[in-house]
Amino acid sequence: QVQLVESGGGLVQAGGSLRLSCAASGIIFRINSMGWYRQAPGNQRELIATITRGGTIMYADSMKGRFTISRDNAKNTVYLQTSSLKPEDTAVYYCYADVVRTFRDSIGMDYWGKGTLVTVSS
Repeated sequence: QVQLVESGGGLVQAGGSLRLSCAASGIIFRINSMGWYRQAPGNQRELIATITRGGTIMYADSMKGRFTISRDNAKNTVYLQTSSLKPEDTAVYYCYADVVRTFRDSIGMDYWGKGTLVTVSS
């Protein structure tokens, strides 16, 4: 099995910042892409950013400028640095990882964390 555990969420005032982390563990041969999504109450889950194993990054257009994604391949961990947070950024933030579990597997499977809540007060 593969587990993803997010951390770093919490309550922050508008204009503040948080650094979210997501660590993958379990039977892992290689992690291809990793990324972050968020879901606000009553809304659909939306993409924030993805990062490949080689470091190629893609941000959703609406997320450019205030979010920075990075990863540590040795630690199987992906990070999301947030800044200038607004009340509308309040959401549960989820990470995912495209995991290849063994050398016999030709493709990976997506695994998701349970999310970490970010609440931005005005």
